[in-house]
Amino acid sequence: MTASPPDRSIRHTPGGRGHAYRPSLDQRVPVVPIAGDVIEVRALVADGLGDVTLEVDLDDHVESFPAPPLVVAGDGEEDDDSHLAAAAAAGEQVEGMHPVAVELGPYGPGQPVSYRWVAGDLATEWFTLEVGVWLPTDDVMRIQGPDGAEHLVDDFATEVLVAEGRAVRARFALQLGEDEHVMGLGERFHALDHRGRSIDTVVFEQYKDQGERTYLPVPFGLVVGGAVSWGFHVDTTRRCWFDVGAGQADLLVIEVELDPEDPAVDLSLYLGDPGEVISAFLDDTARPAAVPSWVFRPWASGNEWNTQARVEAEVQRSHDEGVSMGVIVIEAWADEATFTAFRDARYTPRADGKAFGLDDFEFPADGAWPDPVGMVRRLHEQGTKVLLWQIPVLPVDVPADRLGAEQLAHDRDVLVDNGWAVQEADGSPYHNRGWWFPGALLPDFTSPEATDWWLSRRRYLLEEVGIDGFKTDGGEHAWGDELRYADGTRGAETNNRFANLYAEAYHRLLAETGTEGVTFSRAGFTGAGAFPCHWAGDEDSTWQAYRASITAGLSAGVSGVFAWGFDHGGFSGEIPDPELYLRSAAMAMLCPIMQYHSEYNHHRSPSRDRTPWNIAERHDDPTVLTAYRRFTEIRERLVDYLDEQYHAGIQRGLPLMRPLALMWPTDQEVWAHPYQYMLGDHLLVAPVTEAGVEEWSVHLPEGEWLDAWDGTSFVGGRVVTVAAPLDRIPAFVPDTDAGRRVAALLR
Repeated sequence: MTASPPDRSIRHTPGGRGHAYRPSLDQRVPVVPIAGDVIEVRALVADGLGDVTLEVDLDDHVESFPAPPLVVAGDGEEDDDSHLAAAAAAGEQVEGMHPVAVELGPYGPGQPVSYRWVAGDLATEWFTLEVGVWLPTDDVMRIQGPDGAEHLVDDFATEVLVAEGRAVRARFALQLGEDEHVMGLGERFHALDHRGRSIDTVVFEQYKDQGERTYLPVPFGLVVGGAVSWGFHVDTTRRCWFDVGAGQADLLVIEVELDPEDPAVDLSLYLGDPGEVISAFLDDTARPAAVPSWVFRPWASGNEWNTQARVEAEVQRSHDEGVSMGVIVIEAWADEATFTAFRDARYTPRADGKAFGLDDFEFPADGAWPDPVGMVRRLHEQGTKVLLWQIPVLPVDVPADRLGAEQLAHDRDVLVDNGWAVQEADGSPYHNRGWWFPGALLPDFTSPEATDWWLSRRRYLLEEVGIDGFKTDGGEHAWGDELRYADGTRGAETNNRFANLYAEAYHRLLAETGTEGVTFSRAGFTGAGAFPCHWAGDEDSTWQAYRASITAGLSAGVSGVFAWGFDHGGFSGEIPDPELYLRSAAMAMLCPIMQYHSEYNHHRSPSRDRTPWNIAERHDDPTVLTAYRRFTEIRERLVDYLDEQYHAGIQRGLPLMRPLALMWPTDQEVWAHPYQYMLGDHLLVAPVTEAGVEEWSVHLPEGEWLDAWDGTSFVGGRVVTVAAPLDRIPAFVPDTDAGRRVAALLR
C-alpha cells in the first residue's frame, strides 16, 4: 500500500457518523449490504485533489473505478449546493472537501469485497466487507408469555442476517387480525394507530415536524380490536424496526439488531385487557414514578425570561391578571458554559473541577441574577415552584472571554483526564456529531465517578438556592454504534439508554437532597416514566403541530410515560392566533401537564411570548386573557382529581391521558376520532383540532353520558354534535355520582 495521505485528504468512514436517517457523505450505503444490494461507497476528498478512483479487490482481481461527484438531494428548503445542505443536516464538517461516490455490486451472499480510495500517489487503507445473507434459524428467539400467547408468533420464518462471520440482525413476525390496531412504540407524532406503517426505535432529535421520528421510542406495542387485547415488548436497547402491516397486511414484521456477545431476541408477549397488558409490561420494565401534586398546576416558561427582574415581573403579571402559575421553568439562567453558575455570577475558577457552594459566588447587584436565593424564596411565597434548565454536554465553542469559559475549560480537562466522557472506539473523547452544541463532550452516566462529579456541581442549587427540579433537556447527542461507555457497553446498546441514564442521575440527586421535585425531559427510552416528567419537544404554532402533540401524548401514555405535557400554542416561530391558542390551551388544561413556552427571539419587538396577555395584546383580543384565566381556575380545581387518577393509574397500568381504545378496545368507531381521550376514569375529552368551527362531532362510547358543562344527558354508542365555543372544550362525564363530581369541578 502507498504512503498514508495527509490528514483528511481522503475521508471514508464505512459506518458513517451515526446519523440515524441520513447517510453521511463519507460512508458506505448500506453499511451491511446483503445479496442483491447495489452498494454506494462514498468519500470526502480535499478540494484540488487529482483524479480519485476506487480500487476494488474481488477474488484477488483488482479493478479501478473512477469516482464522480456525489449528488445528494437536499431537504427541499432551497435549491442550494445539495451536498452542503445534506452535510448540515448530518452535522458534518465539509469545508475544503467535496463528496464522491462509486456504486458497486450487486454481489452474491458471503462474497468478500475489499476496496480503497486512491488519488495519485495517495491511498487509504484497504476496507473489507462481506455481503450478508438472511438465513432461517430456530434458536434465536427467547419468548416469554402466558399460555396461548404462542399463537401470536407467525409461521413466517425467523431469520438472522449473517455477515462477516456473525449474526448481526434477526427478524420475525407476529400475526395481526383484520380488526386489530397497534398503539404505543413510544411517543409518536405521526399516528395513534401504526397499522400500515414502518417505524424504528432510535432516540433522535428531529427539531420540529417530527413525523415518524421521535425523541422517545419504546419497543413495546399494544394491540387492540380483536377478541382479546395483547402486547409485545422486544427487550433490547438496540435499534429495532417495525413493519406494522405495511409490507404484508396481516403481519407485524420486527427486525432487531443483535448483541454480538449474545445474539438472541428476548420477546415478551402479554394477553389481557389493555390495562393488564400495559401493567405487565411495566412490571417487566419500570412503573412510572409518583410525582408531587404541584405538577398538575399550570406551568409557564419563556426563553426570553433571562434575568431575575424579567422572571419576577412575569410571575407577578400572571398573579395580577388572575392567571395561576404553579410552576416556572427558567431556561436561560446559566452562563451557558458550565450550566452550573448563574449568568454574571463572579467566582474564582477551580482547575480541579470541584463543586462550588453558594458562598463561592458573588452576585452583582447590577447583574442578571442579583439574588437567586431571594428570588426562589419569593416565588415559593407566591405559590410557584422553580425548575432550572440543563443540558448534558460540555461545549467546546464558547468564546474565551465569556463568563464561565475559564471554568468550562477546567471542567473539560477534568472530564477528559479522568476518562469520564463518552469515548470514541479509539479511546479518545467523543465529540457531539449533531447540530446542537456541535463538538461538545458528553459526560458518561454509566460511570459512577463521572455521575457523582457531574451531580456534585448542581447540588447547591437544590440545597442552598432551593429550586424544585430541573428541565433535563437534550439527551439525544450520542451518535455512533462504535462509541464506548464506562460500563463496557458500546453505542449500539447504550446510545438509546443515555437519555434515561441522564434523567435518572438527576432523580438520584433530588432524592439525596430530600427535594420533592421532578425532572422535565424531552428524550427517553423504555422505562422513561420512572423519571418523570416529560414534554413533547419543539413545535411551531400550527394546527398540524397541535394535532401531532395530542397523538404524541396518547402514544407516550400507552408506552409507560404518564406525566406528559406539550408547549400549548406552539414554541417556535410567529405566535398563534387566538383560536389556535385557546383550542390548544383548553386541551392542555385537560392533559397531565399544562404548559406554555416560547423560544428565544433576541428580545425583538413585537414579543413572541406565549403568555395569554401577550397573545391578547398582539391580536387586540382581550377575550383570550379572560378565557385563559378561566382555564387556569378550572385547572386548579382539577389538581386533586388529576393527582388521584395519576397515582391510581400507575397501579392499574392506565395512563392519566388514555386513548379511548384503552377503555373500549373493540369499539372500531374510536379510530375515526383519534384525538379524543379519557382523562382518568371520569372525563372524556374531545379537543377541537380544526380551525373555524363552532360545533364539534364527538364519539360517545356505550353508556350514559353527561355534557360536563351543562349537564345535558346523552346515550352513548353514537356520534353527537355539540356546541364548541372558543372558551369551552367539548367534554363529557359518565352519568354517575363520580362523573357528576368531576363535572362540578369544570363549571
